[in-house]
Amino acid sequence: MTTVLAIDQGTSGTKAMVVDGSDRVLSVVELPVRPRYLSGGGVEQDPMELLDSVLESGRRAVAEAGVRVDCVTLANQGETVLAWDPATGEPRTPAIVWQDRRSAEICAERAESADLVARRTGLVLDPYFSAPKMRWIRDRLTRDGVVTTSDTWLLHRLTGEFVTDVSTASRSLITDLDTAAWSPELLEVFGLGDERLPHIAACDEIVGETTAFGGRAAVGGLVVDQQAALLAQRCLEPGEAKCTFGTGAFLLANMGTAPARSGSGLAASVAWRVRGETSYCLDGQVPTAASAVRWLADLGLVGGAPDLDRVAAPDADGVLCVPALAGLSAPWWAPEATASFTGMTLSSTAGHLVKAVLDGIAAQVAELADCTARDTGAAL
Repeated sequence: MTTVLAIDQGTSGTKAMVVDGSDRVLSVVELPVRPRYLSGGGVEQDPMELLDSVLESGRRAVAEAGVRVDCVTLANQGETVLAWDPATGEPRTPAIVWQDRRSAEICAERAESADLVARRTGLVLDPYFSAPKMRWIRDRLTRDGVVTTSDTWLLHRLTGEFVTDVSTASRSLITDLDTAAWSPELLEVFGLGDERLPHIAACDEIVGETTAFGGRAAVGGLVVDQQAALLAQRCLEPGEAKCTFGTGAFLLANMGTAPARSGSGLAASVAWRVRGETSYCLDGQVPTAASAVRWLADLGLVGGAPDLDRVAAPDADGVLCVPALAGLSAPWWAPEATASFTGMTLSSTAGHLVKAVLDGIAAQVAELADCTARDTGAAL
């Protein structure tokens, strides 16, 4: 029976889990990673910290399980990008995180292509997605090396291959949703026509081998983290949906095996390609959920997420918060939006502010649920 090391490399942490052929979880190790929040909407991570967290969590999980793994799988952040040297594997830039809004101007300069981008990709011309950040790196940081999503770099460091998966590629703004292939027309929109791009693999494709976690193991099972969660929650039929709360909150709905487009402002993507069949999903995003809680903790209003129930007031007493700490995504698509509190008085307390932030997150999720219901034709 096959024993699998499953790794989820996320924005706030990396989790590694060893599962045996009977679906028993033998070990779980989670290590934190911390983004750097910069002025002007910048959000960056140290690529080597991401790699080290993958290696360390995976090795510790294998050691705790006390078994040899046959296969390594990887879920990734989706739209986080960096430039790196394909000869040495060394990063040339920080990892520019999906929350980063500094490429908003690049999107604004291409506003006349917004309809084309939406038709071809099912997405919105927004700095949330990969291509604007790729262009920003080329304009502002370096023209050297290759510029790819973080999964391609991590997989290269593990296997030596140059590959991404179809769900990650579909989040790029340079992939045609109907063909799941790189689009020359969209590459020209972003001035990326001369870039070397990775092979797009199916999610269940074995893309290489690694010895990073002990003996030689196959590497496959590649997918964006939120699509992985949709699959893990067994949302296998059209209309079935889940909402995952992590750094952000993400509501995804399975739309079946025909490419879908949203009429309500959601993003459309490949969910996965498995056993030769491609499934699609609609996706709504709240950019700051746990990251908003971390912001509250950094300000000293709470000690952390375990403190929320204790600190939050029963109601916000008229205080309202739009927690747009990294802009607003679906269905508003306002990367320039910033967070705000209103309704505060001299009687407002830290508990009211904390409750208002939580209410603001919940209100965004409720709006995404309404959008999803309109697109699927059924209430969630």
